[in-house]
Amino acid sequence: MKKLVVITGASSGFGKALALEFNKAGYPLLLVARRVELLKELNLSNTICEKVDVTNRESLETAIRKAEQIYGETDLIINNAGLMLLGNLETQNPSEWQKMLDVNVMGVMHGMQIVMNDMKKRQCGTIINISSIAGVKPFGNHAAYCASKYGVVGLSEVARGELSSHNVRVMRICPGAVDTELVHHTTSDELKDAYFGWKEATGVGSITANDVAKTIKFAYELPQGVNLREIQIADTKQDA
Repeated sequence: MKKLVVITGASSGFGKALALEFNKAGYPLLLVARRVELLKELNLSNTICEKVDVTNRESLETAIRKAEQIYGETDLIINNAGLMLLGNLETQNPSEWQKMLDVNVMGVMHGMQIVMNDMKKRQCGTIINISSIAGVKPFGNHAAYCASKYGVVGLSEVARGELSSHNVRVMRICPGAVDTELVHHTTSDELKDAYFGWKEATGVGSITANDVAKTIKFAYELPQGVNLREIQIADTKQDA
């Protein structure tokens, strides 16, 4: 049997596409999300679904240890759970900054910390963190979101260096604009309208969550000695 894959934020978007892609390839899965009913609706074989908020480290670790008792130790964790709450730094409610930092940064750090020691002992394992093009390029009205995703890039690179001598891979994936639920988290209708207007004006819209999932699976299935440290993947028509 193939080794255990853990996917956070698996109820929609990239997480859902990843779940379907890895399940199709025969991997046992632990899928975690706050909306566990959507995970169960996928009805995937060899899959454990758990209601977890990644900001709660204890809850996430409990779910991972439960899955490991059944499928063996985690070989891949994809820290995908995230929020995108667009807003101008001058006017955005600081509570929205905190939500993004808690989920987008602390949630990733929780997932990494839970599995990395076991991976070091085994001299094998892969951690894939979902950042964003907004983690390598600045965008207007993305200040706090950029801060969180730049944070994911930074912590991933530090962890990669620390784990490299133990043969553990850390990869960061930086998608551009892809149709998922993310933009709908934004509370400003004006900013949401502007985002969709930009997509319509530029023609950006060809790339799908499934394209991103296939790319991630490809990167993971390369030999353990090959690490695609950072992948930026975006619609060809996206110029930034």
